[in-house]
Formats: sequence, C-alpha cells, structure tokens
Amino acid sequence: MRVLAIGAHPDDVEILCGGTMAKYALRGDDVSIMIATNGNVGSASLTKDEIAEVRRKEAEASAAIIGAELIWMGYDDEFLFHDRATRTAFINAIRRAAPDVMFVHGVNDYHPDHRICGEIAVDCRIPVTVPLIVTEYPALPRIPHVFIMDNLGGIGFEPEHYVDITDVYDIKCRMIRSHESQDEWLQYQYGMDYVSFVSKSSAVRGMAIGVQHAEAFRSLPMYPVVGGPSLLP
Repeated sequence: MRVLAIGAHPDDVEILCGGTMAKYALRGDDVSIMIATNGNVGSASLTKDEIAEVRRKEAEASAAIIGAELIWMGYDDEFLFHDRATRTAFINAIRRAAPDVMFVHGVNDYHPDHRICGEIAVDCRIPVTVPLIVTEYPALPRIPHVFIMDNLGGIGFEPEHYVDITDVYDIKCRMIRSHESQDEWLQYQYGMDYVSFVSKSSAVRGMAIGVQHAEAFRSLPMYPVVGGPSLLP
C-alpha cells in the first residue's frame, strides 16, 4: 500500500501520526511525507533562509529513520494560502506520491497553516484523478481514502479510530528529536518540552483503548467514501 502524510510544518507529521507512519513502514508499505511550509520563521537567532535550510535537513533526517520519501513544498511558514497555484502544486505532489490513503490536518486545528493545509489536501483528493487537470505527474487511477489527523493537544477533536503505537513509540520519539531547532524554538516561544508534550498526548489517546501510547484519527466524512479503518496499520 502507498501512504502519504501531509503536514503543514516540518514536524507536524511526526507529532500527529509519526507512530502510524512507522508502523506502515515497518510492515513494508511505501510511505511519503509531504511538508507544505519550510518553517522559515521558527528561530530567534537565524535568518529565514538559514532556519529553512536547517529545518529541511531535519525533516530529511526524520523521514530517513523510517525510509519515507520527503516531498518538500517550501511555502513560507505562517503564510500558506489556498489559491489556484497552491492547489495545483498540491495536486502534483499528491500525484507524485500516488497514495492509496492520505493523512491530513483537520480544518479546526489551532494553526492557520494546519487548517489551510488540510483544506487544500481534502479539496485535491478528487482532482488528482482528473486527467484534464494537467501537472508534471499523471492523474491517479483512484481517489485516495483520507484520514484526518488529531488536532494538536487533542483540542476539539473527537476520534473515530485509534492506532496503538506503543511498539513504535521509541521510533516516533527519534523522529521528533531529529527536529532539534523546533525543540529550541518551542522552549523559547512557549517554554514547552517537545517530547514531553508529545508523550502526554499519545498517552491520553492510549488510555482510550487501554494501551500506553496511541494516535487518533477520523475518516473524512465526505462523498465518496472509498475506504475505512481497515486501511490503518
């Protein structure tokens, strides 16, 4: 199976579905991680170009841990907008990954980049199959099933499906720790310990199904329904 996780920022996928991506990869599925923005305002000391390059290298290192392909879009952090050019670029990137299933942000998450990224991805799920929408990569043969990732901190999110990630939790943490610059930024901006925050979130979701750590999802409630929870690892 081919799996694509679409995150607004270089560490979003790791936080919200890194364990699930690790489980897919370990069972032999083809995993891609698509990152919309370059994280170029996430530093108190580096220039925009410098931190963008740092964050790209960190994203590459994280993806390499599970052998995932990284698709780097490079839009400016905090300024992702849903226009024709951006939607076309998303269509092309999704076609490149050719997924059977996609993981996307929810449209009620706290960050505008998260919300817009999820909106664009959902709005591209049918156009990626339309041959007369021409991009570098060809139209896909079928509409991918879409899972909506948890909101950051679980706020405003009602899970339908859970994935037990206890056995791959260490891998998820290794992926997160690849993003050293973001750890520094979150300490500076919010006084937040990166891994501790993620651990609490996955532990709360784990309690719901009686395991140590879990990640939570919803299936996209829109026509056409092309899959379901059996597609989760």
